[in-house]
Amino acid sequence: MRTNKVLLLKGLKYIAYTIALMFTAPIVIYQAFKNEGHPLYWPVLIIGLILAIGAISLGFYSIKLIMDALFNKDKKQG
Repeated sequence: MRTNKVLLLKGLKYIAYTIALMFTAPIVIYQAFKNEGHPLYWPVLIIGLILAIGAISLGFYSIKLIMDALFNKDKKQG
């Protein structure tokens, strides 16, 4: 059983994006709560929550890609 290196590199690239979102989302949410009286409070908070949801979903997807690469699961196999 061999590792699919192309799929593994794709998964590691998505892990890097996930880590970036994991740091960005809390910073944006913190800035929103820090400025509750500002007119842009709600848009910044919504953007922060979308980034947080994106980090969680991208994390699951990247782990799925890495598992598929390690266990050599191709889309051709079903």
